Amino acid sequence: MPEHEDGPAGTQRRHWQQTYREHPGMYGPGPSEPAVHAAAAFRSAGAREVLELGAGHGRDALFFAREGFTVLATDFSPVGLAQLREAADAQGVAGAVTTAVHDVREPLPLPDASVDAVFAHMLLCMALSTAEIHALVREVRRVLRPGGVFVYTVRHTGDAHYGAGTGHGDDIWEHGGFAVHFFPRVLVDALAEGWEPAEVHPFEEGGLPRRLWRVTQTVPR
Repeated sequence: MPEHEDGPAGTQRRHWQQTYREHPGMYGPGPSEPAVHAAAAFRSAGAREVLELGAGHGRDALFFAREGFTVLATDFSPVGLAQLREAADAQGVAGAVTTAVHDVREPLPLPDASVDAVFAHMLLCMALSTAEIHALVREVRRVLRPGGVFVYTVRHTGDAHYGAGTGHGDDIWEHGGFAVHFFPRVLVDALAEGWEPAEVHPFEEGGLPRRLWRVTQTVPR
């Protein structure tokens, strides 16, 4: 079996491929609320180049491009990224968007200090272990320039689905075919060590509603 294709995360990769095939553009054309916040934070920091992790079919990556940023959009689903490229062509922003198939359990395919900003909406709370999450945030820190901004969102342990469905250990619970790593606050705080103090903003999204934190943290200059 190929590396990383076993266990909950490998199952999720296959599940998302199927989901994007069956429901193209499933999140709609408009940006998420966290992306709107992130664009303002990135602009305030003077950012021009944005890396989005877990871009899916691209509603937020396309929004960043329309807002004037140059975007590298990564995802582990080639199907989602193909939909993103098609939409970028249709919206006239193809020149501002590059895509790359990437599994965040691997090192980011970028040099040190090479991007201004990183965005990840509900990517860190997928079926990743705590150790893999820490490794990913170290990689984000590595590729960000001094003063670079990282905005991410995660579902947390106050969410209604925490403790429901099938447990995989390490605060990972699978419900309705999707596995989620629900974040305790101590994990958010640990991931912010060595960064400028993180802003942690609670919000709700969707019909459940999902309960999330939006975290904004900056690499010291």
